[in-house]
Amino acid sequence: MIKDFILPDIGEGVVECELTEWLIAEGDAIAEDQPVCEVMTDKALVQIPAPYAGVVQKLYYPQGAIAQVHQPLFSVDVTDEDSASATTSAATKDAVATAESQTEDFLLPDIGEGIVECELVEWLVAEGDTIDEDQPVCDVMTDKALVQIPAIKAGVVSKLYWQKGDIAKVHSPLFQITTVSESSSTTTDKPVAANAKPAAALVDVAVNTDNSARAGKAVASPAVRRMARSHDIDLSLVPGSGKHGRVHKEDIARYLEDGGAVSSTPTATATATPTSAPQPVAATSGADTVRPIKGVQAAMARQMSESASTIPHFTYCEEIDVTALVALRERLKAKYTTDERKLTLMPFIMKALSMALSEFPTINSRVNGDCTELTLLSSHNIGMAVDAKVGLLVPNIKDVQSKSILTLAADITRLTNAARQGRLAPDDMKGGTITISNIGVIGGTVATPIINKPEVAIVALGKIQTLPRFDEDGQVVARQLMQISWSGDHRVIDGATMARFCNLWKQYLETPEEMLVAI
Repeated sequence: MIKDFILPDIGEGVVECELTEWLIAEGDAIAEDQPVCEVMTDKALVQIPAPYAGVVQKLYYPQGAIAQVHQPLFSVDVTDEDSASATTSAATKDAVATAESQTEDFLLPDIGEGIVECELVEWLVAEGDTIDEDQPVCDVMTDKALVQIPAIKAGVVSKLYWQKGDIAKVHSPLFQITTVSESSSTTTDKPVAANAKPAAALVDVAVNTDNSARAGKAVASPAVRRMARSHDIDLSLVPGSGKHGRVHKEDIARYLEDGGAVSSTPTATATATPTSAPQPVAATSGADTVRPIKGVQAAMARQMSESASTIPHFTYCEEIDVTALVALRERLKAKYTTDERKLTLMPFIMKALSMALSEFPTINSRVNGDCTELTLLSSHNIGMAVDAKVGLLVPNIKDVQSKSILTLAADITRLTNAARQGRLAPDDMKGGTITISNIGVIGGTVATPIINKPEVAIVALGKIQTLPRFDEDGQVVARQLMQISWSGDHRVIDGATMARFCNLWKQYLETPEEMLVAI
């Protein structure tokens, strides 16, 4: 007999998922409990098992499609209908019997490409705590950023498997959770899916989550996330009408109709934090302190060592008169600065850099390992080094060449604040093509920066100083000057090319009206 397999509940509030991979094909003979496919929810990758043995007749979704919960996933010619019914009945009984209490391990999910372990920085829950779905449970540190791990369901924390400071392994148990239903009778009223072996799928959790917040992470399905990305919307800004603040497609449509801001997240100022007065240091004669190099610091050590040892660096320095640019920014900042967008000098500097890169594409390129091929990159993904509490982070603004100065200001503000909080998304750290290091916010003037491999150039901005210079009439005048220091990959960039490129960038910054006309 041919039966449809209905996609069961795979998480509270999950109504759809992306079918990432079929593990079977039409015509395959499958066994009971054999994995048939992998689906991706907004929380985790889930493997779906077969409810009974048989021959696969039809797959209703192609790979990559969005599958709907409680809709047919595939059809199967059941080998033994009686055994199938018995299996379903047994699954129902097992689910009802265990509905009152279900204990399971939460596995540490993939938190970044190539990441296999991370440091457990802080537990945000304790054993015995009652937690809500999507509630943050811990902070972990990878070699790129600080990541907050949310709970995938509500329940009671039974056990924490790692101590603060331990190195936790991806795909290994992170903590244990006990979910509790309101009553076994409530469970029996629920329709039991064909593969109802995981009893947790049938459990209504007896936890009050009416006031649970999204804790900075938007709850939405993959399809909704794709819709948000297509409109360049930050989901955390969209009010969700669903349970636990879940964002639906109609919420995004409403947000757009209401004139929702694009790619803007409330952030703190991107200006430098004033340093406190130096304190006298008491003389001590204690033992030496040994501390491990790990996390972001370890990643930076590896990256910089490889870059310095494999790229022949050369440095080019210049002085840029930013008097007119500073005055322009002062005139505009009151009108265009908001809580979500700080109009600093950086968006002007970044836009001028992108315009110069369009004329000198070699500066925005990639060279292969044996230096036999050069790729000129069409996107200007300009990174900016941020001195964050977790170490030096370099998020990048994507496609600067196609963005306005105000859009860049919003992006810079968002990323600077996220970096300082250690809350950067992995995509914010990927795909950079050239880097700006603003040492001037701390107080430096000249540097010899190390290239952020595989990029071929990096610039360090010195602090702006008011210094005397001669004007066209030979009179001494006060000008606002910034020293800049370029490092280039001498395999593909020569000094003359760097000088011409820098002169064009300098021209845009010293005469900003020319830059604005050329945009």
